[in-house]
Amino acid sequence: MPGRLFPPGGSPTPGPGRTGDERLIMNGIGAEIGIIGGSGFSSVADGAREVALTTPYGEPSAPLSLIRVRGRTVAFLPRHGRDHRRPPHRINYRANLWALHSVGVRQIIAPCAVGSLRPELGPGVVVVPDQLVDRTCGRVRTYFDDAAVHVPFADPFCPVGRETVLDAAAATGQDCVDGGTTVVVEGPRLASRAEAQWYAAQGWSLLDMTACPEAALARELALCYVPVALVTDLDAGLGVGSGARRDELFTIFHEGLDRLRALVLATVARLPRTRTCGCARALEDAALPADADHLGPLPA
Repeated sequence: MPGRLFPPGGSPTPGPGRTGDERLIMNGIGAEIGIIGGSGFSSVADGAREVALTTPYGEPSAPLSLIRVRGRTVAFLPRHGRDHRRPPHRINYRANLWALHSVGVRQIIAPCAVGSLRPELGPGVVVVPDQLVDRTCGRVRTYFDDAAVHVPFADPFCPVGRETVLDAAAATGQDCVDGGTTVVVEGPRLASRAEAQWYAAQGWSLLDMTACPEAALARELALCYVPVALVTDLDAGLGVGSGARRDELFTIFHEGLDRLRALVLATVARLPRTRTCGCARALEDAALPADADHLGPLPA
């Protein structure tokens, strides 16, 4: 069922006091929790209700798949598209996050495949990072193009979401590393040996290509966002061979996929129904210009 979504302050009112987003939710197109995953997660959407949305920022990577998971309503979105055709630098991140927000999602779990900058974080290890460094370039990374809005981002990932993932891992007997810094690179190429050695020398742990601007846009929409990272390879900078080949990456990813999927689904069941974290209040702490009235209401 197609819908039309509008940015803050730019929405025609579909009914007395209602926004376009509220109308979608009232019509039964809604979810509490979002999963932004790779194509390997498509099986979680078996039997789902599919919703195709158009946003003010263009088309999301794919239609949303609305499902029930362990008593919770979930919207699944493959970030690279159904057939994995969108490379990381060509993903429409703004449309993806806006589409999820518009159907009611306020908490997002983001499973991803990453490279390791630490020998102790070998292939198959699952990590819940707590920091990131953005080394991307040229990506559209904000919804606020027409006002100087400064949203807090000191701790980029939801602390409650992180604890929930770690609790779910402990409850299901899975090993999961708590903490680490993800450096987000532009891609689609992998890092050179010198680049990886420099990243490792800074104390960073993981190499990723999608957490930015995904996490930053989630914060601008006051969403909770937590990545769950599966290590697929030791980066070339560690001096092990010439770096991972594509077929090796996918083999390791698929070998760990069942564990990662089980962890994500266990986390869904444990996420709080009422948010108490600072993510929900992110826009209250944003520095808005004195003449910001023209923005209209910010996302709820």
